[in-house]
Amino acid sequence: MIPEESFLSVENRMHAVGLALEELLVTAQKQDCLTVGIYESAKHLNTDPDSVVLCVLAADDADDVALQIHFTLLQSFCCESGLTILRVSGLRRLQQLLGSADANRNQEEHRDLHCMLVTNPQADHCRLQEVGTYCQESRRRDQWVPELVLQER
Repeated sequence: MIPEESFLSVENRMHAVGLALEELLVTAQKQDCLTVGIYESAKHLNTDPDSVVLCVLAADDADDVALQIHFTLLQSFCCESGLTILRVSGLRRLQQLLGSADANRNQEEHRDLHCMLVTNPQADHCRLQEVGTYCQESRRRDQWVPELVLQER
């Protein structure tokens, strides 16, 4: 049984890393260092994997078989290439954060936020190290692909 103090510290840590990830994604989008979409990400990984510093896979529904197949392929490629991967749930929160950058886009049409790549290792992402450390710590605890839940606000 996990002591209550440990549970709270783990919960606080995950909350802090969630906030860091949110800030990182918003900053990367503003700096044009965010590739969004499964197919766009796969193309980018194929052409310029060295520019990728983080792969974020987001899904709330584990029953989508096609999406899970895409995730498996992307995860395999990222692991083979030594790229940091993070799985998150909370697509609504991602939509709130990253929304539709295109004002001409129909509001009902949502961008594919299931896969995002943070690119350009020269860019100074102040929160990248915090997210990367969390991923390393998770892997040391035998969590092959670290997971995080983003909270709606």
